[in-house]
Amino acid sequence: QVQLVESGGGSVQAGGSLRLSCARSGYTYRRYCMGWFRQAPGKEREGVAAIYTGGGTTYYADSVKDRFTISHDNGKNTLYLQMDSLKPEDTAMYYCAAVPSYCTLIRPLLERSFGYWGQGTQVTVSS
Repeated sequence: QVQLVESGGGSVQAGGSLRLSCARSGYTYRRYCMGWFRQAPGKEREGVAAIYTGGGTTYYADSVKDRFTISHDNGKNTLYLQMDSLKPEDTAMYYCAAVPSYCTLIRPLLERSFGYWGQGTQVTVSS
């Protein structure tokens, strides 16, 4: 089993920044596609960003492109999401996800592509 634990959420004013972290533990596969998803109240979970841990190829939703940056530290088995220029519409529960696969073999911003999930961390952006 793979365990994922998110941290770094909080409350921030519009225009501010936050960095989310996702620590991975448990069974170790050779490679992963890892992603960040978010779900606002009353809305479906949506893909925000994804990265292949074996080569760093990244994918972003249009709504966060040029504002969010996904990265992965293989030595620490930790996934990050740097969020800058935050907007009130970024308010949501943010989830980390992983699947032992190349990102190119799945749809990396699609929820059902991933098999392992964290419990989420809340991000609230006020105007």
